[in-house]
Amino acid sequence: MKEEDSKNSFEIIAQQTQSVITIAYVFGVAVGMIFNFHKFSEFGINIFDYADVFDFLIVPFADPKILLFTLVSLLVSYLLFKADLFWREKHEKSYTVMSLGWHKKDWYEKFRFAAFSGLFVYYLFIAANVYTVDSSEKIRKTAPINIRLVDNEIISGVLIGKTANILFLLKGDEVKAVPISSLVKEFDIK
Repeated sequence: MKEEDSKNSFEIIAQQTQSVITIAYVFGVAVGMIFNFHKFSEFGINIFDYADVFDFLIVPFADPKILLFTLVSLLVSYLLFKADLFWREKHEKSYTVMSLGWHKKDWYEKFRFAAFSGLFVYYLFIAANVYTVDSSEKIRKTAPINIRLVDNEIISGVLIGKTANILFLLKGDEVKAVPISSLVKEFDIK
């Protein structure tokens, strides 16, 4: 009987771990999309026009800051949610005062979830703006690179970033997009 219980417990833990990892990965991709959009838009690039799905699937692993932010955000969110539950269960009197007694209403759980979700989305966009400022400063301070094209022409510029098919270079105040595998040499991004 004990062996069967431990087997069932292991299966439950394995299923929950798979769910947590899947949710964390999807969240990491979403965070990476938001952060990359803000980073590239700083230079006038709408990354969604140039990237494909696979570019975004690796975003959480391409930048350690995004991966760390994702993991810390999920952990902090979970802990805040649990702290709220703990406070409500263990210190109901002070919780009632702070929630104006709303936690006893039928609609409170939906309101609480909406409030946590709204604050979390707001937090994501503030963090994306901070990431953009930091990334932009680092990009502008980076030394230019040289790219030799098939016809031996050399293009210089600071690498802003890349997708699977395009390199984005900053040349002075201009942003150039250089296709990686094409007959097109480069094109300007307004």
